[in-house]
Amino acid sequence: MNEQRAWDTPEQVFHEYRAGVQYKANLGEKGLYRQNEINRRFFSGDQWYGAKCGGERPLVRHNVIRRIGEYKMSAVGGAPVAVTFSADGVPDTIELREKTRRHKRLAAAGNLPMLSGDEEVELMMSAFSDYFAVTAERVKLDSLLDKVLRQAYCTGTGVLYTYWDEHIKTGLYADERRTAPIAGDIACEVLDIENVYFGDPTVDDVQKQPFVMIVKRMAVSELRRLAQHHGRSDDEIAAIRPDRDEFTPAGEPEGEGKALLLTKFYKEYAADGSYRIMAVQVCRGVTVRGAWDIGLRCYPLAVFRWDSRYQSAYGESEITHLIPNQIAINRMQTSSVWGVLMQGMPTLVVNGDVVQQPVTNDPGQVIRVFGTGDDVRNAMGYVEPPAFSAALDSTLASLMNNTLAQNGANAAALGDISPDNTSAIIAVREAAMMPLNAVRLRFHAFCEEVARQWAEFWVTGYGKRALKIADESGVWYLPFDGMRYRNLLINARVDVGSATLWSESQAVLTLDNLLQKGVITVEQYLKRLPKGTIPDMDGLLRELENLPQEVTV
Repeated sequence: MNEQRAWDTPEQVFHEYRAGVQYKANLGEKGLYRQNEINRRFFSGDQWYGAKCGGERPLVRHNVIRRIGEYKMSAVGGAPVAVTFSADGVPDTIELREKTRRHKRLAAAGNLPMLSGDEEVELMMSAFSDYFAVTAERVKLDSLLDKVLRQAYCTGTGVLYTYWDEHIKTGLYADERRTAPIAGDIACEVLDIENVYFGDPTVDDVQKQPFVMIVKRMAVSELRRLAQHHGRSDDEIAAIRPDRDEFTPAGEPEGEGKALLLTKFYKEYAADGSYRIMAVQVCRGVTVRGAWDIGLRCYPLAVFRWDSRYQSAYGESEITHLIPNQIAINRMQTSSVWGVLMQGMPTLVVNGDVVQQPVTNDPGQVIRVFGTGDDVRNAMGYVEPPAFSAALDSTLASLMNNTLAQNGANAAALGDISPDNTSAIIAVREAAMMPLNAVRLRFHAFCEEVARQWAEFWVTGYGKRALKIADESGVWYLPFDGMRYRNLLINARVDVGSATLWSESQAVLTLDNLLQKGVITVEQYLKRLPKGTIPDMDGLLRELENLPQEVTV
């Protein structure tokens, strides 16, 4: 059992947690917690929550916030992302790239020759690029990035946490007899920014933080099992009890038996100025897992901020500043609908002294009235509603259009116009997307940070195992020893593909033109069609290979 220091005791960790809570509670006009809750409600459409408007009037909503948000998220993260790895100090020439391609083909066939140092590193960096795609598919990175974008748009900050899961089965073995299975691999989780705390909330660079803390509520039984797994004493295990505070989820039942688990990552410095990343896990008054070296040289969290906040580690959401417009739109639209209802179905007034029977809205109802003709005319009547201002509808339409346009979501960007002139529409759409370039750059930097952290896990945690590679040669496995590349300075660069509203149709049109001009063959045409365009594409290609050459040209 590790000896605890003053900075990793449960008391100190919870003291730092409360300081982080206090900072977040005072951030902005309403505090981070309250503002994020409001932003999420407005994005999802629950925009009349808390408004005491009664149940008689229809509460209309026209969700421009979601319309803007979904457009911007698709514009920022809709393009396919590929990652290219490189190592500092290793040349990257055309000749070396050609050699690497040949070496990969030989490795796929099981005939890899002896390589020089630069050739070996270049081969491994190329393999990392392929292995990134394999890992991204396994952890469902596209879905995770979508969640990060949504969190960043609603709360200002999206966080992706990468950790080592020792229970993941790899299908690999450490020996040729396949008796020693290799277990453990990286896993990813998107964290709510409410559950992430930075040691210095004025520093936006995560890797410069003195510590980073993750907060999670877990069942007491699970926490006790975790503490037992990490060798805590029986007294410490028994001391783990349910707790509640002002940030306990409102829907959590009283008898659920959950408690806070704080995971603190921090830097432990040596005398020469170097450091290692340590971690500790605590509950209130109890250490669940003593301090341990996570084996990485960086914090395993990547942060994406939709918009930076001055001198703050926490980003800012544009929803916060769109809410006043959204409230005005909802109120005006509700008033407009209510005014039309009042004119189409005005209030009916009944003289109770003349009409003794119940009056309904059923067509053809016979109403008995006793008295003279004047009594009949005065028995019932409609309240004349006030004149409806035509300026309300025009102001409402102007407010909605201006709100969309000022946030870059014009008609061309949203696809709300007829595509008669595709080139002009693309030009207008690209002009509307220019303000999003800064957000896109931050998102690509975030993806590069994720890739670098994955490479750090590969060279520090994999040891000796084979990397699964999927490329033009098929699926094959490359022998890998992480310790050989641990001292490399590995860089990652994101290569972004095209993502326009007409990408598939434009691709098919371009391929059609190339095929008609004889620039490409039928096989090349079919292989480059968008996925799902033709069923059983592989079967069709195999049939074409068996046809005479003159038929396929």
